[in-house]
Amino acid sequence: MSTLQISLAIIGGLVLAGVVAYNAWVTSKSAPRTARERPGQDGAGEPHSFESPLTGPVTEQDHDGVSERIEPVMGHAFEAPSEPEPQVAADGEARAPVVVPVTLNNVVNPPEKRPGLDALIDVITPLAIEGPVSGDALLAALPGTRRVGSKPFAVEGLNEISGEWEGPRPGQRYHALQAGVQLANRAGALNDIEFSEFVVKAQAFADAVGAAPDFPDMRAEVARARELDAFASGHDAQLGFTLRARRSAWSPGYVAQNAARHGFVAGVLPGRMVLPASAAGQAPILSLAFDSQAAMAEDPEQSALREVALSLEVTHVPRSEQPFLRMRQAAAALAEAMEGVITDDAGQPLSTDTMDGIGADLESLYDALDSHDLSAGSPQARRLFS
Repeated sequence: MSTLQISLAIIGGLVLAGVVAYNAWVTSKSAPRTARERPGQDGAGEPHSFESPLTGPVTEQDHDGVSERIEPVMGHAFEAPSEPEPQVAADGEARAPVVVPVTLNNVVNPPEKRPGLDALIDVITPLAIEGPVSGDALLAALPGTRRVGSKPFAVEGLNEISGEWEGPRPGQRYHALQAGVQLANRAGALNDIEFSEFVVKAQAFADAVGAAPDFPDMRAEVARARELDAFASGHDAQLGFTLRARRSAWSPGYVAQNAARHGFVAGVLPGRMVLPASAAGQAPILSLAFDSQAAMAEDPEQSALREVALSLEVTHVPRSEQPFLRMRQAAAALAEAMEGVITDDAGQPLSTDTMDGIGADLESLYDALDSHDLSAGSPQARRLFS
């Protein structure tokens, strides 16, 4: 073989090796970042623990007395060191770090007790009775469905012992009754047909328990429903940011890992995480969502996400929680950690001035809600804006 042929063979081998190396590099760069990566790394690293602003490890809680275990949002458990390094406080004393549990089988706080009927947002009909009636009898007489059209229907009794209005409970006795239907919700105002259905349903219940209903005027209540609906339509607000990847895509586990560092826990649905409220039983402050199919994939770490959505139900979260400020902070922190950009639904980057303007508008909204006794996060507001 001549020297020229040998040289060409060597050059060809080098070119082939270069092509293979380039393809391998492109493949590694396009693969989604996984939960084991440290922020800022493009490749896999050793698993590690992380801090959370939660007051401590989140444990499973009961929903209405029934234990419920939620599957991890990314489809499998995280790994973490069994002995994280202690932090050192300003006074020089070591203290153990707050570590998010390794499984992320966290659940949100159990829902608070259902709020009672309220004349502000409900039609309320007194049901006169001759004497006390048992909760068991009332439960047996309740209709099969607790809705009138698109509106919630409820029956309450005045508890002989506590002196409070509540939904009927077994073993309790009640010396006064009332039935009600909600005036408006996001499906619209109570209409004539729904009011008539309410009358039929309440009358049937009253007949079953020997009560005499005193229904209000339909025209007046329907007019009140329209007025309430008009106010609600002009003061409902749901905010959403989209976090889009600048470079490498993210795996569901990588998103969940970074979100957990900022206090988010797994929600009820796959691909959803929430930032819990500071008080038990309140609605989550924020929601973070991504493709549920990716979260439920056989191998979630091979699923590639290019965007996640951060949302706030303004009317469901108390003003005192500073939800919009926390939304901005969470979005900025996640964008920096995951090399993303914050945009609106149309993909346009959100500037600081734009966010400042949104914050000012929200303050005006909060004032309007407060002035109508429908403060954001109150039981009445959460029912009306649902």
